Amino acid sequence: MLLTAARQALLDLIDPKMRGILWKVLGLSLLCLVALWFAIRSLFLWLAFPFLANLFPTMPEWTGWITFVLLIFAAVGLALGLALLMAPVSAFVAGIFLDDAAEHIERLHYPDDPPGTALPVLTAMKEALKFLGIVILGNILALLLLFVPGVNLVAFFLVNGYLLGREFFEFAAMRFMSPEAARAFRRERGLTVFLAGLVVAGFVAIPIVNLATPLFATAFMIHIVRRMRESAVV
Repeated sequence: MLLTAARQALLDLIDPKMRGILWKVLGLSLLCLVALWFAIRSLFLWLAFPFLANLFPTMPEWTGWITFVLLIFAAVGLALGLALLMAPVSAFVAGIFLDDAAEHIERLHYPDDPPGTALPVLTAMKEALKFLGIVILGNILALLLLFVPGVNLVAFFLVNGYLLGREFFEFAAMRFMSPEAARAFRRERGLTVFLAGLVVAGFVAIPIVNLATPLFATAFMIHIVRRMRESAVV
């Protein structure tokens, strides 16, 4: 079931509608990062120049070189920081469009079945923020565990597999049941959900491609939840 659902989710990513959602997500994410770049850069300049002026009241000529070097280091550090934030930011932005993606997958593959119900706007925003926190937490934990020999790669997959599997499965399940019932359904199928999360973690581990993780995981979990519900009925 997992392999079939994963293969179908990968094919779903090249669907024109899903590509359109992906481009919107990447475009809005880029705008957010550009705005963040200018905000942090302005804050740095606002803080750095008064500090140098107080440190060197007469501002000798060589302090200009210090400012230049500081700006270079700040630009490099900011660029690296924004590169690391690209995945979490795109994940947050994608959270706004996940219901659109889920509805399209259901219409495309399950036209004869009753469609799921989109989450209320406030709930969707809360889930997007929650998912952003989960992504950041998972990556911080995985980054810390990178310094522990012998467990770093395993830890990355276990942490992200559990967190991503749980969040995306519950999101897909909540389209058909209450949040409480979705969480109970996830606990009931815990092993399958965890294995599905490992598949998503594998997708996350691929640079650049991982920007499409929310859409892949949404399609993947919609297929899994649909199959689980069908098997339960049968």
